[in-house]
Amino acid sequence: MNLFMLNAKWVFVLYTIFDTILVAIGMGIPIFCILLGFPVGWYIARRLHHLQISLKDTFGVILKYSFLTSLVTFFWMIVIWIPISTMLLNPNADFANFGIPMILYNPEASFIGWIILMVVISPFLQLTTTVFAVIISLWKLNK
Repeated sequence: MNLFMLNAKWVFVLYTIFDTILVAIGMGIPIFCILLGFPVGWYIARRLHHLQISLKDTFGVILKYSFLTSLVTFFWMIVIWIPISTMLLNPNADFANFGIPMILYNPEASFIGWIILMVVISPFLQLTTTVFAVIISLWKLNK
């Protein structure tokens, strides 16, 4: 059985399970999910190479698959970090001892920056690593 000719829905289900495991291994910090973008990009490139679709259609498929994979991570980041962000409504919340890096001068500002980093920037980084890996893999395949 050719791994690159599997049904796209099954591949997405397998990816979702694997991404969920990596979110759990990272304890809510999606560093492993971001790094997963590289092998996923390679897989997308190989899959597109086997399907032999036109270059015009290839770019749309690349963006669609990359966006769908980052949506899974975005979903998990929303589930994990948005309920915690309700600490902002609590005037007695102790942001300094929450356990996040104090990257800004104010603990509350650091907490807000951390939530933005986890929920918005991390899935975007996964999207960019996936697209980068696809482009590099397609370049190597067509060399």
